[in-house]
Amino acid sequence: MQLLYKDKIFYFRTMNLFRKILFPFAILYGFITSIRNFLFDKGILASYSFELPIIVVGNLSVGGTGKTPQIEYLIRLLSERYTIATLSRGYKRKSKGFVLANANATAETLGDEPYQFYQKFPLIQVAVDADRKNGIEQLLAQSHPPQVILLDDAFQHRKVKAGFYILLTAYDDLFADDFLLPTGNLRESSSGAQRADVIVVTKCPTTLSEEQQYLIKQKIKQYAKAPVYFSSIVYDDFVFSKTASVPVTTIQQTACVLVAGIAKPDSFFDYLKNSESICLTYPDHHHFTESDIQQIKQQAGDKLIVTTEKDYVRLKDSELKDQLYYLPIRTSLMVDSNEFDSAVLDYLKK
Repeated sequence: MQLLYKDKIFYFRTMNLFRKILFPFAILYGFITSIRNFLFDKGILASYSFELPIIVVGNLSVGGTGKTPQIEYLIRLLSERYTIATLSRGYKRKSKGFVLANANATAETLGDEPYQFYQKFPLIQVAVDADRKNGIEQLLAQSHPPQVILLDDAFQHRKVKAGFYILLTAYDDLFADDFLLPTGNLRESSSGAQRADVIVVTKCPTTLSEEQQYLIKQKIKQYAKAPVYFSSIVYDDFVFSKTASVPVTTIQQTACVLVAGIAKPDSFFDYLKNSESICLTYPDHHHFTESDIQQIKQQAGDKLIVTTEKDYVRLKDSELKDQLYYLPIRTSLMVDSNEFDSAVLDYLKK
């Protein structure tokens, strides 16, 4: 379902009311997830460890915390020192079981985020498997196994016991202020943050003061003792197509169509839009149908179409390709980046 940007306020108000009605189910859900965590904590349900270093990047809430740019940050940090593999579930892919990316890979066989990793970092191994234990075993059975595995969105995948856990929480949606599904967005109780080795508050405004950071840390410390870091999203100065690039300043002053199928697209739109922009929103990980393509094409006419990096991998071979551009992003640690890097590297040195 496509949502025009102006319709979102009504949509979210309706959803918030519906979520409050479902409060009893949130209590039941919390009880079930707490029992599950208790069984893993006590060893009644088995967790499997591996000899090589495994780093988990995940969250307590559903979607929109910036896992993809955080994984890319780690790839840049580690790939010159170690042989890296990423292992993801491959959400909404059309393949099954374990898949290792190769020249025939597509967003449909890997999922959009793993395919993005494969396109941007061709020297690393990119794999998908809903069963992370099996996925790790398959990677280790390769003729050139990785030295480090990055598990994407696996904080609740407790069948595998990783060596280092990075928990992400978005600045405008802190887990400490949230509640369990379906009333809130939490996959498990906030007490799950105790499993984290480091916590990163993502998508912070670049103007975040030390006092504001301190107040956020105090909230988080009610649930976890891990060190807390802050990061912001850095947008590129250009948007890119397969063959060209356009300065962002041009996009910000031109009538364009902006397309986003991500969990929280507001910052993407706010960065690029002007009074003449057309903003089209689709669900997270949306598979664009031929009808969607024609709707976008009709809205665009001869205008440029700018989308997110994640959506681009699903649209780049479509009928829109000749007018389609994407905006790259990176995560940037605001302070103590060397301390964060050292925490990850020290774990690997052990």
